Amino acid sequence: MKTAHLASSLLIVILLASCSGGNASPTPTPVDVNALQTAAVQTVVADITQTAAAQPTATVPPTETPVPEPTETPAPEATPTPQTCDNSAFINDASVPDGTVMAAGQEFIKTWKVKNTGTCSWTTGYRIIYSYGEKMGGLPTALTVEIAPEAETEIAVKLKAPLKSGTYSGYWRLANNNGYAFGEIFTVIITVP
Repeated sequence: MKTAHLASSLLIVILLASCSGGNASPTPTPVDVNALQTAAVQTVVADITQTAAAQPTATVPPTETPVPEPTETPAPEATPTPQTCDNSAFINDASVPDGTVMAAGQEFIKTWKVKNTGTCSWTTGYRIIYSYGEKMGGLPTALTVEIAPEAETEIAVKLKAPLKSGTYSGYWRLANNNGYAFGEIFTVIITVP
């Protein structure tokens, strides 16, 4: 209330001061509204600061926090790992083990032994697809038979060794009939002398 009264009084004083007496025709004085508002706000802030500084402060005595008795934490119960519909696990290289030496441009078939660790069967709509690394000319290859959950199978891709010497790594994985890649990544690593 005091602040509003102070701001109103300040506004009246400024308005009265801007009026001049006499018979001469008055020249309007431009009023900088922003400067007027800034001055009013600064006055209100100063008044609030002085009022707050004048308020007595109370000291609250500290309270003691009780220390809880140690309790035995029960062991967490084992929760089963959720299985997803589509999942796979690499078992081993059925042909062309990683690190095999190949002649430049040599064609070969890489075969992986894998396990269906998901809850859905893999149909002939599922395929092995290129993921990243050296593609070695490989193309997506569809499964030829249905693979039930927990069953093992061999999956193969026809590849060709690069023409330049070096060590090459390609990474492949399975994709379901909607094209979504899943499960572990299978590697093909060869060396061309």
